[in-house]
Amino acid sequence: MAPTNPETVFTYGAPQLKFGAGASDEIGHDLSTYGVRRVLLVTDPGVAATGHPQRVAEQVQGFGIDVVVFDRAHVEPTDRSLEEAVAFARESGPWDAFVAVGGGSAIDTAKAVNLLTTNPGELLDYVNAPVGGGQDPVHPLAPLVAVPTTTGTGSESTTVCVLDVLAQHVKSGISHPRLRPTLAVVDPRLTLTQPPGVTAACGMDILCHALESWTARPYDSYERKRPEQRVPYCGANPVGDMWSEKAMSLLATSFRTAVHHGDDEEARGQMALAATFAGMGFGNAGVHIPHANAYPIAGRVKDFHPKDYPDAEPMVPHGMAVALTAPEAFRFTFDASPERHVRAAQLLSPGVERTDDPRDLLPAVLAELMRDIDIPNGIGAVGYDEGDVDGLVEGTLKQQRLLATAPKEATEDDLAGILRRSVELW
Repeated sequence: MAPTNPETVFTYGAPQLKFGAGASDEIGHDLSTYGVRRVLLVTDPGVAATGHPQRVAEQVQGFGIDVVVFDRAHVEPTDRSLEEAVAFARESGPWDAFVAVGGGSAIDTAKAVNLLTTNPGELLDYVNAPVGGGQDPVHPLAPLVAVPTTTGTGSESTTVCVLDVLAQHVKSGISHPRLRPTLAVVDPRLTLTQPPGVTAACGMDILCHALESWTARPYDSYERKRPEQRVPYCGANPVGDMWSEKAMSLLATSFRTAVHHGDDEEARGQMALAATFAGMGFGNAGVHIPHANAYPIAGRVKDFHPKDYPDAEPMVPHGMAVALTAPEAFRFTFDASPERHVRAAQLLSPGVERTDDPRDLLPAVLAELMRDIDIPNGIGAVGYDEGDVDGLVEGTLKQQRLLATAPKEATEDDLAGILRRSVELW
C-alpha cells in the first residue's frame, strides 16, 4: 500500500576517509590534529599477533600521544566481552580518543567502549529493542579512528555495533549516528594476512551489504517522518545505490582472486574498496532479511568450527551466517523489484545468461560463488536442521529494525520457508 504522506527526504552520512597503501602510517598525524593526548587502541589477540596494532601505537606515540593497547576484543563480540572492554576502559580512563585496529569485532568493541565511557548507563540500555532498552546516547562521543584489517564488515563506515546477547541466544545491535567513526583509515596492505576462510566469509558480508541495500525498501515508500524520527537506515536511495552498484562491480573482478590468491595486492585493494563502498551504501540504506536471519544463526551456534578462525569455541562467522540464507531470501524478495535483482546478478557475474525463470538468476549466481569460495552448503552444513527452524524464526523476528527495511513484508511463515529452503542450497 502506497503511503498517504510519502517521505521526500533521505539522509546520508559517512566518516572522513583515508584510503590507500601506507594510510595506516599517518594515524599519529591524524590524531594530533584532534588535539588528543591519551588514546586507547582496541584490537583482538589474532590481529595483535600480526604486529599491526603495535606498529600503529608506536607511530602514534611518536607524536607525543600516550597510547594504551587493549588486545582482548572478542571475535564476534558478546555482551560479556563488550562489558569486559568497557570495564577496562572505565577503570583506566579517561580517554581523549579511541583507535580500533582489526575487523568488525575490534571496531564494534571500540564503538561500545566509546559510547559507554562518554554516556551513562550500561550496555543493554542501548541495545535495540526488543532485545535491549533502545536508548539513544545523550552526550557526544569521543573521536574514533577505525583501521580495518579485514575486508567485509564495513563497520568503519557505519553507525552500528553488533553483538551476541548470550542470555537470549541472539545477535542484536546498537544503532545511532553518533557511533559512526570519525575517521576510517583503510590500508589494503593490512589485509594481506587475512586467510582464505576469513576472506570468504568477510567478502560475503560485503556482497550482502551491497545486495541488501540495493534491494531495500525505497526511502519514499515510507510515511513521512519528523526530523527526530529519522533513523540511519532510511531505505534504498540514489546515493546509497551508487555505492552498492560499484561495490558489486568490484567484487565481480576481485572476490575469487582474493580468496584463492591472497597475496594479489590488486585484488586485495579492490576488496578493500568494495568493503568501504558497501559500508557507505548499507550504512544509510540499510540491510534486511539475510542479516536478520544471520543473527540467530550465529547466536544459536551448536558445534561448528569454521576454517581459518580461532578454534577455541564454536562460531558461525557473521558474513557466513548472512550468506547461508541469501539465495533463498533474494528469491523471496524478487517480486518487489525484479529489475534490481536481475541487475544485481549481471553486476556480480557479467555476461551471465538469463534463466527461464528470472527469479532464479540471482540465487544461482550466489550459489555458484559460494561453492567456488567454500562457503558451507546452507544452514544444515553449520549444524541446523528443519527442527531448528522455529527457534531461528523466533530470533529473526526480534530483528524488526532490519525486517522493516525489507522490500516486501516477511511473515513468520515466509521466514520459516526461507530457512527451510536454506537447509541445503545445492
